[in-house]
Amino acid sequence: MATKWNLDPTHSEITFKVKHMMISNIKGNFRTFDAEIESEDDTFTNAKTSATIQTDSVFTNNTDRDNHLKSGEFFNTEEYPTITFESQALNDQVTGNLTVNGITKPVTLDVDFGGINVDPWGNTKAGFSFEGKINRKDFGLNWNAALEAGGVMVSDEVKVAGELQFVKQA
Repeated sequence: MATKWNLDPTHSEITFKVKHMMISNIKGNFRTFDAEIESEDDTFTNAKTSATIQTDSVFTNNTDRDNHLKSGEFFNTEEYPTITFESQALNDQVTGNLTVNGITKPVTLDVDFGGINVDPWGNTKAGFSFEGKINRKDFGLNWNAALEAGGVMVSDEVKVAGELQFVKQA
């Protein structure tokens, strides 16, 4: 029988980083998301994972940029309020289907299983870190601007990462 693990949102984060003007990285995160894991045992080998991110929770510490990311030129949050990820296996890597702007593509992320521990209130928790790269244009995030000196405003490559804690369900 599979064990369900629910996300502990107060001890989890999903971040991204993209090259701006070809000279520096801009970081951001999503403030609202949920995830769960179903596993046969505490090794999480071949566990099923799923995650849902609320696109309007994007935050880069700049209101104008956040509003631009929420617009039709990027996440189009009114038409596509969520980003989803689903996989059938969780090992040192996780390969699953990522859906952004209604476009679904397979992606592979590196995963580091941090282990399992029991918190002071008796909850069994598991920790994972992940990181990887995606091409934003694969998901219809095509907006860009040419720079006078050459190059573009926003790189196609987006680095994604996360620190996730899950709580074992009874």
